[in-house]
Amino acid sequence: MAAASKARGRLRKPVPLDRDVSGRYLPLLVAIMVYLAALALAGALSVNKLAARWDSGLAGALTLQIPAEAAAATDGPALDALTQALAATPGVLAVEPMDAQEMTALLEPWLGDAVVAGDLPLPRLVAVTIDTGGPPDMEALRATAQELAPGSLLDDHQRWLARLLDLARAVEIMAAVVVLLVVAAACIMVAFVTRMGLAAHNRAIELLHLIGAQDSYVARQFQNHALSLGLRGGLLGFLCALPTLYLARFLLQRIDTGLLPELRLEPHEWSLLVLLPVAAALVAMLTARITVLRTLARMP
Repeated sequence: MAAASKARGRLRKPVPLDRDVSGRYLPLLVAIMVYLAALALAGALSVNKLAARWDSGLAGALTLQIPAEAAAATDGPALDALTQALAATPGVLAVEPMDAQEMTALLEPWLGDAVVAGDLPLPRLVAVTIDTGGPPDMEALRATAQELAPGSLLDDHQRWLARLLDLARAVEIMAAVVVLLVVAAACIMVAFVTRMGLAAHNRAIELLHLIGAQDSYVARQFQNHALSLGLRGGLLGFLCALPTLYLARFLLQRIDTGLLPELRLEPHEWSLLVLLPVAAALVAMLTARITVLRTLARMP
């Protein structure tokens, strides 16, 4: 009885799109699109936060590097004199020499056990914190460092930071391009499937026109069908993206370095990812509607 009622319900549909073979693989294709868009968007958000962390972490920080061959000459009173002279410079907030243990912990992830064993000659580093509101005269600061520690190098990290920020912006731009290409591919795909559906149900559409149905009524049948397929595919793609993001976060956490993103998203960033299936369904719906209206407008 229920099967007969369901069959009668299908017959009452003006355009039987549920039995249309052309849209069978549309949810799967939309799922792939949403999957790629979710990965690209999550990557862009993580890289953006990493760039902000680099920028804020290095703001107001200088590093005085004393070569290894001159490091021994700056031990004891010479190092104290250098520290006091730098701290007395207007605009300098704090001066802190780094000890051997801090140097080893800093370089071990990059240079390995050779640093721990002491096989490599290491320079002496002095961390200098400056007032970003009233920075010191960099030339005077360099002259003071050269006078008390000949051969030393005062680095403000700007060249290094600029290259990293350029890399982060390039990754963000590439992620945005991927999302735009995914949206364009989804629109082309939905338009193609909709045209196939129009061709397959041409007689039914002509009959609807004969009994007085408007083009908007026919378009509503296709757009509702595309909305349903797009939402199902979008949810599938989002659910497939979740374990991929978790795996990527797990692998990145095993690499102990501050140069890689953590893929740790905030609640408002997760809300953007959750909206991807809804956005995919809306794109599919609007594309189907526009395609149907334009196609029917050209029909005699």
